[in-house]
Amino acid sequence: MARKTLKEYPDIALRQEDVQGKTDFSDVFGRSAPLHVEIGSGRGTFLVHQAIAFPKINFLGIEWANKFYKYSVDRMGRRDIGNVRIIRTEAALFVKKHIDDSTVNCFHIYFPDPWPKRPHHKRRFVSAENVSQMIRCLKKGGLINIATDHADYFNWMQNVFESFAKELKPIEFVKPAGAQNDELVGTNYERKFIREKRNTFTLAFKKI
Repeated sequence: MARKTLKEYPDIALRQEDVQGKTDFSDVFGRSAPLHVEIGSGRGTFLVHQAIAFPKINFLGIEWANKFYKYSVDRMGRRDIGNVRIIRTEAALFVKKHIDDSTVNCFHIYFPDPWPKRPHHKRRFVSAENVSQMIRCLKKGGLINIATDHADYFNWMQNVFESFAKELKPIEFVKPAGAQNDELVGTNYERKFIREKRNTFTLAFKKI
C-alpha cells in the first residue's frame, strides 16, 4: 500500500522560527477569540473534533514528535479547519517563553508521556514549574483538563496540584466533543487503552 503524501498547509503550521517573544495569538489566527492549548496533540484527533464543534474558539496544538506533527497539520488542512494552528516544539519551553499572562482559556493534556522510569520523572510535563506557568497563562476562570492511563503518573499529578490549592479549584472533568458514550476523551490512545481494558484517570481545575 502506498504511503499517503502529507501536505504542509502553511496556514495551519506555526513555525518555531516565526515565534518571537510573547505571542499575539489574535495575529496568529487572524481574529480575537478564546484560546485553548493542547499539550501533546499527537495525531490531532482531539483537535479535529473539538475545533469543528467549537468554531468560535482558537485551538493551538503543541507536538514534539515530527511524524505526528506532520500528520496533524495534514489532517487539519485537508478538512480546511481554520481555527487550529499546530507547532512542533518543546511544550514546556514554549509555554514559558511564548504565551503571555492571562491569555489562555483552557489547557488540554491528554495521555502525556508518563516517563515511567524514576530517573526520567523529571521529564514529565506535569511538574510544579509547568503548573505554575500554566496558571500564569490562564485567564481567571480558565481551565486545565487532564487525562492519563498511568496510575503512578496520576498519583504524581495529584500531589503536584495539591501545592496549588490556593490558585486552582478542582472541578468535574470536561468531556471533549469527540468522546463517544464509552469514552472520556475520544483520542486514539484512549481507544487503544479501552481495547486493552486499561483505566483512564482524569483531573480538572479552574483558576480561582
